[in-house]
Amino acid sequence: MNKEKNMVSKPLKPLLFIILCIGLNLCLSNLAGLFNLPLYLDNAGTIIAAAVGGYLPGIIVGYLTNIISMPFNPDNGYYAVLNAMIAVLSAYLSHKGFFRKPKRLFFGVFLYAFIGGIFGGLLTYLMSGFSIGEGITTSLSHTFMEKYSLSPLAALLSSSYLLDLVDKFITVYLAFLVVHFLPYKIKDELKFTSWRQTPLSDEAIATISRNETRMFSLRAKIIVIISVLMVFVAVITTTVSYLLYHNFSIKQFTSDGMSTARLAASTIDGDMVDTFIAEGDSNAEYKATEARLQKIRETSSCIEYIYAYKIEEDGCHVVFDLDTGELQGESAGTVIPFDESFDKYVPDLLAGKPVDPIITNDTYGWLLTDYEPVYDSQNRVVCYAAADIQMQDIVTNGVVFLTKSASLFLGFFILILAICVWLAKYHLLYTISAMTLAARKFAFDTEEARDVSVNRLLNLNIHTGDEIENLYESLSKTIADTVGYIEDVETKGRQISKMQNGLIYVMADLVESRDQNTGDHVRKTAAYVDLILRKLKEKGLHEDVLTPEYMEDVVHSAPLHDVGKIKISDTILNKPGRLTDEEFAIMKTHTTAGEEILNSAISLVSDSGYLVEAKNLATYHHERWDGKGYPTGKAGEDIPLSARIMAVADVFDALVSRRSYKKPFTFEESMNIIREGAGTQFDPEIANIFVESADEVMVILKRHEEMLK
Repeated sequence: MNKEKNMVSKPLKPLLFIILCIGLNLCLSNLAGLFNLPLYLDNAGTIIAAAVGGYLPGIIVGYLTNIISMPFNPDNGYYAVLNAMIAVLSAYLSHKGFFRKPKRLFFGVFLYAFIGGIFGGLLTYLMSGFSIGEGITTSLSHTFMEKYSLSPLAALLSSSYLLDLVDKFITVYLAFLVVHFLPYKIKDELKFTSWRQTPLSDEAIATISRNETRMFSLRAKIIVIISVLMVFVAVITTTVSYLLYHNFSIKQFTSDGMSTARLAASTIDGDMVDTFIAEGDSNAEYKATEARLQKIRETSSCIEYIYAYKIEEDGCHVVFDLDTGELQGESAGTVIPFDESFDKYVPDLLAGKPVDPIITNDTYGWLLTDYEPVYDSQNRVVCYAAADIQMQDIVTNGVVFLTKSASLFLGFFILILAICVWLAKYHLLYTISAMTLAARKFAFDTEEARDVSVNRLLNLNIHTGDEIENLYESLSKTIADTVGYIEDVETKGRQISKMQNGLIYVMADLVESRDQNTGDHVRKTAAYVDLILRKLKEKGLHEDVLTPEYMEDVVHSAPLHDVGKIKISDTILNKPGRLTDEEFAIMKTHTTAGEEILNSAISLVSDSGYLVEAKNLATYHHERWDGKGYPTGKAGEDIPLSARIMAVADVFDALVSRRSYKKPFTFEESMNIIREGAGTQFDPEIANIFVESADEVMVILKRHEEMLK
């Protein structure tokens, strides 16, 4: 029960943390409004959530804060993108250690203010139809415009950035205090995770993040795919929405213009048109009609101009032309020439025909105009009442629409992208990367290393419940089977190696059984060779040659150095006295005989490994450093290293051993002979190392003497 309770309670803490952070944003924002502070204070919870839990909880807190507050201020939803960007910045700064050092965080305040002030100000400017809008920055923006002669945009961005600096300084350091004094244990419990395996350590996560790929990482591909799809959908949706909105706006504006023009036409007495043109303001009915037209214009915010023209051959004769805030209307009776763009409509207007709404861009700007005929009591068209709508208003409204759509999309896009990347990270990227890391670290060289490697893989405990889990189980089984196979191969390899070494000694014993003088010669020389190899390795000599495999091959093949003696007759091999020149010439052929025997053996096996060194030993162990040896007269380093080592071991053992034709030399005498032969008979490095190791040589010699007793 306790285990189940812990598993259920784990996600509850991060969720409660998110709710608390949203509440903190809303409370601080309401307090700022309650006390009429020129601040927002609506980001503290967002910053805390991102700094403690990661980018996803921060984005959720920031986004939901704005969405929840929309019933009280509908425009808040459009600023959700700013809160999401602040969450991403907070997660990044926290990852870089800014929240551990208040001095570094001070520079972060300017970045926060840039998002809230510059991006926020630009968003306000566009959503307000290229104006400073209404908000806490309005008063300061007007001051900048008046005092410094700034444009509305420059004034808005300047005031917004300055106020946001103060706002973010308070908000960021309030968040810093919470993050700084929150215990580490609680911070760990509040991290928003979704492990589908044994959680990885920070070191492992850092290693995974540094892994390089040949082209694009899976994380990058996921982000690109999601981004491309969402942008594609957004562009198509926004484009269609904008076109529909634009067409609807034109229809709506046209309808408003037609309604206004008809209402204006119905207000004008057609029988009085000529009188109005002649008398103008001096006529009481004219002034009353003009007042009614003014009220009609004021009832519609989209109507720019209302006027009435009598169309004559010489131009438009003004009946009414209402003043606007920026432009004074023409007086009655004024004749206005036709604009060039208006020429094609003149015949219909002169004929008193109805005219469809007209879009022109000439003297009075880019206008949508609707003309409605004014009839007299005889049902004759005496003039036209017109209503103008600025097409720029349609464009401005379109920009506002696009800005709001884009801001809503970007906020939602950041949220969805964060969720998708977060899910992919825990359900896909970490699992695959963890398997990759475990496979790369897999070591097969020793049984202990294999056990550690297998346990590392099995302890990942991946349980995504999908193809990734199937892959993990297959990989684990394959690795376990492979390790078992390797252990079987190693066991059999050790058995074969023991059998091989046994056969080598059996062959060497066959040679020894014919040579009554050699005794335990092959075993002692093998021990001396092993000693020399280890000493060379310790001194760092011949590092490129002295690999573990090479050293093992030389030691194991050392007993075969005299294998060629099997072809020498017993008469010569066991002669009690000195050999004649002819007999010695025959004895020397045991080197080439050994080469032939081992060449035959090498031709029969695919892996000739140790046999190559056995051939070198058998062929060249009687060569001399000064080139006076046999069978080829090689000199110096032209002689294989293994043969130069065997030369010292072979001669030393021959000196200290009893032979049918001589008494044994003392240990000291033998060592002196080796020392004196350095640089002439022997490789000086090898001879000196052997002499320096006299104590260990003595141990080997005594051990073998005791074995023979």
